[in-house]
Amino acid sequence: MLHKNRVKNRNHMTSFQVIIISFFCLILVGTLLLMLPISSRQRCVTRFDDAMFTAVSATCVTGLVVKDTATYWSLFGQAVILMLIQIGGMGVITIGLAIIRASGRKIGLWQRSTMQESISAPQVGGIVKLTGFILKTSLIIELIGAALLAPVFCNDFGVAKGLWYSLFHSISAFCNAGFDLFGVR
Repeated sequence: MLHKNRVKNRNHMTSFQVIIISFFCLILVGTLLLMLPISSRQRCVTRFDDAMFTAVSATCVTGLVVKDTATYWSLFGQAVILMLIQIGGMGVITIGLAIIRASGRKIGLWQRSTMQESISAPQVGGIVKLTGFILKTSLIIELIGAALLAPVFCNDFGVAKGLWYSLFHSISAFCNAGFDLFGVR
């Protein structure tokens, strides 16, 4: 009987392992998407190391780049970078929990425990409400930031590009990512 319990425990991942694997998977998916020809303005395949460096930098919100975000990446590539910034800034587990809630599934005790570790909450109780509050507040602040930036950017770059610049820079600034779309000057 003791042997069966040991085997069971080996198959169960810890919250820490889930968080690390989630970040790894996000970075891998981001890397593969950034390697696609649609991600670059020249419609060429981006080298694995350049795409991975960018994906890691965006997910870990460091803002380091090897390819200029404004001039190298297409709108699709910039959108991938923005999603990596958003998910990395909010936390992979927080976004995962939001997706589970949106799909109507119940949040189990194990997911709550993982969420507690992910955001360093003092207790498991109320973690789902806290996560919802974090997501809603963050998105509201990002939208307010985009709305405040929009008049200037729309005036300088036109409506479509100005709105994109507003949204991108608001999310990048809120998540403290350091990515911009102004290019090398």
